[in-house]
Amino acid sequence: MFFYLFICMLIFGVGDVLGTYTKAKLSSVFVSLLLFLVLFLTGMIPTDIINQAGLNQLGVWASPFLIFHMGTMINLDELIREWRTVILSIISMVVIALAGIVIIPILGKENAYVSIPILHGGVVATKIMADKAMSLGNEAGNLAAALGAILYAIQKFVGTPFASYFGLREAKKVLEEYRATGVNPIKKNEKRNKKERILFAVKYDKYFGNFTCFAVTAFFAFLSNWLQRKTGISYSIWALFFGVLTTYIGIVPERILDKSKSSGLFSMAVFAAIIPSLGKVKVEQLAQLSINIIVIFVVSILFLYIFMYVLPIYKINGSRNLSFGISVCQLLGFPATFLVANEVAKAISQNDEEQKIVMDLIMSKYVIAGITTVTCLSIITAGIFEKLL
Repeated sequence: MFFYLFICMLIFGVGDVLGTYTKAKLSSVFVSLLLFLVLFLTGMIPTDIINQAGLNQLGVWASPFLIFHMGTMINLDELIREWRTVILSIISMVVIALAGIVIIPILGKENAYVSIPILHGGVVATKIMADKAMSLGNEAGNLAAALGAILYAIQKFVGTPFASYFGLREAKKVLEEYRATGVNPIKKNEKRNKKERILFAVKYDKYFGNFTCFAVTAFFAFLSNWLQRKTGISYSIWALFFGVLTTYIGIVPERILDKSKSSGLFSMAVFAAIIPSLGKVKVEQLAQLSINIIVIFVVSILFLYIFMYVLPIYKINGSRNLSFGISVCQLLGFPATFLVANEVAKAISQNDEEQKIVMDLIMSKYVIAGITTVTCLSIITAGIFEKLL
């Protein structure tokens, strides 16, 4: 067990190192999943390595823990201030779902339904859909699960160029106006004299130690699973709801697993849980997987461009460029959205003032778009589509 655990951690570590070395230009997730796939296909590691490493059970109970934690990361006040971005993000998720439904005759129901929540979000949505697909117990389900894992691995490569390019176009327009007039065109009304509440979790912060945070999270994980059995609504939706609610009213600290210094472990466990789907891929299926991936991304990006750039939906925030940039943030998530906005600001600005203008223009919109889709709503759509699959 310890040897296979070491091999798994080594593969994750190689991805981590290369991701850091390339400054996220090469996705650590992509590297790790590619290594697992190659090692499975060549027979260098057993296809049940996750089980032999003792990670399978950890992955089962890590999901509600991590989803509750993601709920504690959501700032409702910030979402309300960027309501236009939130609306555009939701519309862009509907567009991706529409694109997925349109390609059902080409790819089949399993592949289409699995891909939709994964394109909306991150590793948790991927695990939910991969688990459901594999539970179907047939070749179509196994292939759909593998497709989902690969989509998750490469979607940042697809989304980043579009988010960066259209962000640069909008930033260029704004800076041209600023350089011509000397007036900052970004109007920001952030004067808020709202009295800060003294929250329970802040007042009694010293009592929220590692084990207290575990106990709180475990309780809501249990409650979410119990409510799933009673209501039929996915535990993922309940866990996210409780995370948002308890943090907003202040009885639970923000980023609860970060506070207990355990979020990395739970993220790894959830990530590990999607690896077994790759072990079921056969060499002869790689060509079909590649075709499916190309079709999904081409149709999805085309639909986003038509709806968010060509059609008048962009008028919600008044910018074609930003609307399309916001729409592809669901392929990125945080921190990729932050990194893209930061790179755009540095690339086009000539001084600190210009950089601040660009950051004010793009940063909050891209980050909120990623939080709305990946952190929040992708879990809800995964809860819906796993029932349809």
